[in-house]
Amino acid sequence: MSHAAPTAASRGPREWTPEQRAEIDKILTRYPTKQAAVMPLLWMAQDAWDWLDLDVMRLIGRTLDIPPSQVHAVASFYTMFKKAPTNKYLVQVCHTLSCALVGADKIVAHLEKKLEVDEHGNSKDGLFTVMRVECLASCGSAPMAQINEHYYEKLTPEIVDQVVDAIRSGRALAEPRKEADQWTFPVS
Repeated sequence: MSHAAPTAASRGPREWTPEQRAEIDKILTRYPTKQAAVMPLLWMAQDAWDWLDLDVMRLIGRTLDIPPSQVHAVASFYTMFKKAPTNKYLVQVCHTLSCALVGADKIVAHLEKKLEVDEHGNSKDGLFTVMRVECLASCGSAPMAQINEHYYEKLTPEIVDQVVDAIRSGRALAEPRKEADQWTFPVS
């Protein structure tokens, strides 16, 4: 069964709930100006609506008394903020120098073939979205990818297969090792 990525047409209204408003009030107490809270509000909005469209950026702008263009500037600078709908698992593959030198292109090509992605990076089964991103700050363990909030490092096509197959089958992946330079997710 094939599932399409969500579309803007399937989205709800862009207003904060009373609970979100209360959380925003708490967040604002931690910053010297409202504008300084743009990133926490981007995270809150992304958690609430899965991705950040222009209506969401306008809401954040109204909330912080800043132009939506400033919100967009911050959101577009960071790859962690989704500016388009994605599938359940967002696979971000670092393609900057350290990762590129040790095979990031090979990892992307392998993912695209294995997942049968379309021109937008969405897999045929509707589970994965693959995209190239700038540095994910794991240069010492390249090539690497981030799937949702988890890092997968020292990737090879075989490790990619293990990770994707584990995700598809619902098997749990091992927790990262405690050593800072050994953050890998081996599949048992």
